[in-house]
Amino acid sequence: MGRTLNRREAVKGLTLGAGILGMGTASYASSGKVDNSSIKENASAMNIELKGNINHSVCRWCYNDIPLEKLAEESKAMGLKSIEILGPADWPVVQKYGLTCAIATDSFASIADGFNDPANHGHLQKSYKKLISQAADAGLPQVICFSGNRKGMDDQVGLENCAVGLEPLVKHAEKNNITLIMELLNSKVNHKDYMCDKTPWGVELVEKIGSPNFKLLYDIYHMQIMEGDIIASIRKYHKYISHYHTGGVPGRNEINDSQELNYPAIMKAILETGYKGYVAQEFIPTWDDQLAALKEGVMICDV
Repeated sequence: MGRTLNRREAVKGLTLGAGILGMGTASYASSGKVDNSSIKENASAMNIELKGNINHSVCRWCYNDIPLEKLAEESKAMGLKSIEILGPADWPVVQKYGLTCAIATDSFASIADGFNDPANHGHLQKSYKKLISQAADAGLPQVICFSGNRKGMDDQVGLENCAVGLEPLVKHAEKNNITLIMELLNSKVNHKDYMCDKTPWGVELVEKIGSPNFKLLYDIYHMQIMEGDIIASIRKYHKYISHYHTGGVPGRNEINDSQELNYPAIMKAILETGYKGYVAQEFIPTWDDQLAALKEGVMICDV
């Protein structure tokens, strides 16, 4: 989520040409198996023609080494529609290239200190109300929020506290046509003690708030670590989900066949639910050519 969020700071188609077709790229959607060596050598030269079924986005923090203007230019050329997890100062940069920011944030947003602690409600409500208004004025669709860490708190108590703290903001979001989304994160590897670490907990919170303007960000990487059973969960809980993130398990790197998730099958399951929102690449590229790695991820997900 970029430099504005602590959890990220430590981390630094069809018309593909005869050569690409010859190495089996078309097999992405059917098997999820990728000839990684061939793709890695040629991805930088790929001419991507996307199918149009997925609204592709990318999380800025994974590509902080690339100037935002350059990332926006290249993302637009790839057919992406969004660069996300950006603060207000960066929105005009991506909009200049005809992109949106599918998820807005700002420097006050904290994973560890969230809405489950009533002591945070006052300053978070003030800051989020401003951010929601700014996002609406900029024509953006969503703003991200977090539960906070448990710090010894019972999960049910934390859920009730979140509902109380979020209620006025959700009402403000309703008036401004913004969806406020809480991210599901793993508490095993990356975010020790984070409370919103299981889909049923998040679903219960969505039901308690009871507004179409409050939903979940389903991070596939995080939920594979916590729960597994990704496709079944998507089918069961899709109406509570407003956004998806990718990432390879283990390691949160490229989403090709070097890791355990079958992303083409997952994307098909998402589409089968009638989903029309964004899917964002949120893996940490290991390739020297980071943009080629991003292209590969987009192609894998473009079913």
